Amino acid sequence: MTEIINEPITVLLNKVMKEVQPVAKTDRNVAQNFNFRGIDAVVNAVSPALKKYGVIVIPNVVTYDYSSVEVGIKRTQMGHARLTVEYSFYGPMGDCLTTCVASEAMDSGDKATAKAMSVAFRIALLQALALPTDEADPDHDTYERSAPVKLLTDEELDQLSLEVNSIQTVDKLREVYASNKLYLAQTLIDGNTLDALFKSRATQLTPVKEEVSSGA
Repeated sequence: MTEIINEPITVLLNKVMKEVQPVAKTDRNVAQNFNFRGIDAVVNAVSPALKKYGVIVIPNVVTYDYSSVEVGIKRTQMGHARLTVEYSFYGPMGDCLTTCVASEAMDSGDKATAKAMSVAFRIALLQALALPTDEADPDHDTYERSAPVKLLTDEELDQLSLEVNSIQTVDKLREVYASNKLYLAQTLIDGNTLDALFKSRATQLTPVKEEVSSGA
């Protein structure tokens, strides 16, 4: 026969806290050379006690912001998700306690939001249940933002356009192209981008192979 639990959520969470053992930092961030507690380790440690006392956890996204940022010297485009999430701990009697956490995460694909939600849930469990920790628990993936790009002035763009149009070899064009990669999306006075200018000049410098038809 299933035991009926008639205790408030505050009492039940206290019992959960007493049963949950410390979560070791078994996951490894190789790039930054440190260990951390992953979401799976935290949930695996807490879940049995929550189930035992009939406690369920319901998330509610309060705020959400998504943007793109460039990271590293290669200026890799990353999705950047920032969330504020409320987690309500419900007991069998229907009463609840709610905690609110903020989190953020980056990803080069479509998983920035999923990562941010995992981070938020981990933080909520760690803080609400006061799981032992002896140092800051950073995210698994860490990135260094690229420095802001200083755009070329109109005068500098005009000078660069003249330089590109005066280049006589493909090798020289490639050299100038490589040194101006950060500005390729900028628009020239004629409405074309700098990238389009380089491509146009490359087409002009590339020899056209004539088709030679043999006579009968």
